[in-house]
Amino acid sequence: MSSNTGNFKIGIIADWLHQPFAQSMETCAKMGADGVQVYAVDGEMAPENLTPALRAEKRRIIEDNGLVVSALCGDLGGHGFARREENPVKIERSKRIVDLALDMGTRVVTTHIGVVPTDNTSDTYKVMQEACRELGEYAHGVGVTFAIETGPEPADRLKVFLDSLGTRGVGVNLDPANLVMVTGDDPVRAVHTLKDYIVHTHAKDGVMIQQTDPQVIYDFFAEGGIGDLRLGDYFLETPLGQGKVDFTGYLAALREIGFHGFLTIEREVGENPAADIELAVRFLKQHPAFSA
Repeated sequence: MSSNTGNFKIGIIADWLHQPFAQSMETCAKMGADGVQVYAVDGEMAPENLTPALRAEKRRIIEDNGLVVSALCGDLGGHGFARREENPVKIERSKRIVDLALDMGTRVVTTHIGVVPTDNTSDTYKVMQEACRELGEYAHGVGVTFAIETGPEPADRLKVFLDSLGTRGVGVNLDPANLVMVTGDDPVRAVHTLKDYIVHTHAKDGVMIQQTDPQVIYDFFAEGGIGDLRLGDYFLETPLGQGKVDFTGYLAALREIGFHGFLTIEREVGENPAADIELAVRFLKQHPAFSA
């Protein structure tokens, strides 16, 4: 958990601008961001595609724009770490993303790990524990936190899972919209529940249209088109301030637990994500709960 004082920092997931790397950094700086989160799972930012010289060049471009890396996104997709047979490859790839995080000047890697089961004696639960424990120990050993993004399960269940790992190398990337849209959990309460683990947050908004089993939703993301399931029947991601996230309570809760780190704007949908991101920066900076 951050122990900084003062205002929150604003980050932007640069990939959602859909611009070339250097241009996206210039855009983020012009929008007033303090930092950027960058996907590091494929393409030009995948660890295997970045020589030491290229890593230094990317970092220079970021820093020349007055930015820092708030976190790397290391989400490898699929079912997270819920399937034992897939985990050896995913764990090794995740460790390389942790190494890249250090080269890029950040100590946070965010990801989805799958849906933590309600039954903590199930094989899936144990498989996820083993994978996260190994990754957490590796990350902690080099001073990085492997941050699980909220949404697939209620905050209470995630905390029990985190407590069971016995490593400080696994933390939380708190996404309030995921909790509202999919789980139906209260982000304000989640902040207090997960306070010992929060190292990064997303600024995202949305509404739940109808509740369903989160496993169904995340299986859809993992496998693509399941029958006639339409995600729009269940939830809608909205521009910041236009959904059901209580940002007054959410920001106040973050401040109460001593978090003054990044609120990183994520805009995965919409006809003009760049315009929505720019709107989100203004929304946060003008919000009464943003300033100390």
